[in-house]
Amino acid sequence: VYGDLNLNDYLQGNTAPVFFGSAVNNFGVKEMLDTFIRIAPTPRPRHTTVRDVKPEEDKFSGFIFKIHANLDPKHRDRIAFLRVCSGKFSRNTYYEHVRLDKDVRFSNPYSFMARQKEVIEDAYPGDVVGLFDTGNFKIGDTLTEGEKFYFTGIPSFSPEIFREVINKDPLKTKQLEKGLMQLTDEGVAQLFTQFGGNKKIIGCVGDLQFEVIQYRLLQEYGASVQMNSLPFFKACWITSKDPKKLDDFVKYKQANIAEDKDGHLVYLAQSEWFLNTERTNNPDIEFHFTSEIHK
Repeated sequence: VYGDLNLNDYLQGNTAPVFFGSAVNNFGVKEMLDTFIRIAPTPRPRHTTVRDVKPEEDKFSGFIFKIHANLDPKHRDRIAFLRVCSGKFSRNTYYEHVRLDKDVRFSNPYSFMARQKEVIEDAYPGDVVGLFDTGNFKIGDTLTEGEKFYFTGIPSFSPEIFREVINKDPLKTKQLEKGLMQLTDEGVAQLFTQFGGNKKIIGCVGDLQFEVIQYRLLQEYGASVQMNSLPFFKACWITSKDPKKLDDFVKYKQANIAEDKDGHLVYLAQSEWFLNTERTNNPDIEFHFTSEIHK
């Protein structure tokens, strides 16, 4: 039915191989893994805010691309997943956390295969390492051997579905705040706070994500919430070279202004027409549909 896989098209991202099998019945799993090892690209240079980092460099560097809270609910652990980009990552070695400007050390770095995990001594470019996190990491954070830069190309995308989070149990406010912060740190949803207020707004790209968040808030944090739909079409990060113009825009559009978790201003548009109108009427305001994660 299909032609042979063109490896060059695959490596350029134009096509993708599809495997058929069953993990439960252990059918096709070995073939898929063997093929992955055979055709997967080798580690490639990555762009940073300073220079390109090559995998064959001697000094270690890597970035956090995923965070998962409560991987083991019994221990309330939080794992940050690090992709090694250059050099060699070693256990019990101090590395610089660039955003926090401090040294960090990991005594129990893990590698994962399905539900199994094991402590590793070292890792190399292309490897993914699981690091225990007590809240020090965000997606996009960079670790190095002392050089200060951030890996680029790790965007935060604009959500298109928005719901207000209503706390159904005021006695669980602290648990709700913690749950919202940790679950949105994972990157599948974004948390906004109404500008000048306390209204919590979650933005996602699909309805199912709201159900997952609501379930996990209750099961993992004991926080029962109600999620009310909001009439917003798109979230855009806003900036301007003229601070006064930006302040005026925020003042007049306060009902549509929110802040993300990092304090960046966001404009919530009710429709595409409203968004296009504001962009036309405010040429000094820049509307961004992604926010680069390296701050």
